[in-house]
Amino acid sequence: MKLLHTMIRVKDIKKSLEFYTKLFDLKLAKEKRLADCTLYFLSDKEGYTQIELTHNDETPQNGYEIGTGFGHFAFEVTSMAEFTKKLHDLGYEYLYEPYNLQGITSKIAFVKDPDGYEVELVEKK
Repeated sequence: MKLLHTMIRVKDIKKSLEFYTKLFDLKLAKEKRLADCTLYFLSDKEGYTQIELTHNDETPQNGYEIGTGFGHFAFEVTSMAEFTKKLHDLGYEYLYEPYNLQGITSKIAFVKDPDGYEVELVEKK
């Protein structure tokens, strides 16, 4: 069994597509129109990771409540320094700046997407 994708609801599909395609190099793999929403499937170049962005026709004015159950997505980055440059060049900022985990050589950081979902970045050493 394998995990196929994770779905999140987004308020502004243009901002969300820009965030995930430009910052994380995900590609729009498939778009599907349903009766009350459009689904956007984003995939990494290897096809291992897929996120479904759901844009409902009737979206709450203030966006969606993320709740207390969802934690974050996590992506591995080759170089935190290169990712940081790209992040800043695209006009985004860290939620938590890169830091080393105590007792582990990996470096991690966090950003928030346009809807407030947290995304962890992990540079493994």
